[in-house]
Amino acid sequence: MKKLAALLFCIVATVSHAQDRTLHLVLGYPPGASSDILARLLADRMRGPLGMNVVVENRAGAGGIVATEGMKNSPPDGSTILLSPLAPMVAFPHSHGAAIRYDPFKDFEPIAHLCDFQIALLVNAELPAKDVAGYIALVKKDVQLGNYASAAAGSLPHYVGVMFAKAAGLEMTHVPYKGTAPALQALAAGEVKAAVFVLSDALTIVRSGKARLLAVAGAKRAQLAPDVPTFKELGYPIEASAWYALFAPAGTPKDVVKRYADAAIAAVRSPDLKERLQQLGLEPTGLPPAELARILRADYDKWGPVIKASGFKPTQ
Repeated sequence: MKKLAALLFCIVATVSHAQDRTLHLVLGYPPGASSDILARLLADRMRGPLGMNVVVENRAGAGGIVATEGMKNSPPDGSTILLSPLAPMVAFPHSHGAAIRYDPFKDFEPIAHLCDFQIALLVNAELPAKDVAGYIALVKKDVQLGNYASAAAGSLPHYVGVMFAKAAGLEMTHVPYKGTAPALQALAAGEVKAAVFVLSDALTIVRSGKARLLAVAGAKRAQLAPDVPTFKELGYPIEASAWYALFAPAGTPKDVVKRYADAAIAAVRSPDLKERLQQLGLEPTGLPPAELARILRADYDKWGPVIKASGFKPTQ
């Protein structure tokens, strides 16, 4: 009887330990942004299927680089995963060179592609350009109108502006701001006449009547702005959807990766969470590890020449 009691105690203790185990979902950005809302919604939905606690840890710093480097050095035991946008995995290895102390392909295991989000070209509402062709005509007459804002130098919207200038044959000058809010204010006030922003951020001044959307850079029109054409529809070879995805440290067991992938994919594909994410300006995808790996490689190869052509060098 003592042996049976001891065996039962071990089983109960093991189950209790598994239930008490916590998955740390790391995000390299501060609380409050759409990425933070996504992380918390995802953590809440993954707890049940995984049978474990899932907590969000905000490790802000250097545009996501701090969290990404930290994830590389985390133990590959399934206790910690990273929610990352495209930039730290795709853009920064090109733009920051040796300052980046991680390899997006060697140091991480892809888990799941969660969602895309759109990037848009806007102009100040007082500018008499009703469409992209009208804006191009104005810039050709007055090069100062080609000055365009974004939330930061080296950001994806910055590079979309570079792509547009090249495709349209324009001389355009990037005007970086320190964050989305001041850049939006500058466009609304007419301090700059054009800008490239994440669409969901830009809608605030569009709806207030202070700015006009001209085009989006996705493969298809945005659900939040279905009347706005894509660049490709207008004949420009620009396709630049950004995304959020989950990664684990390299060496994380494949069965653990699959469990996390299945839980995350089921979450973002569920009708109610899908609707909530769409309200945030996100376009849920829910794609498995192999598809995320393919997208990562394709975007890495696509953005390299664009970033090089921009001439951007990070300040130290």
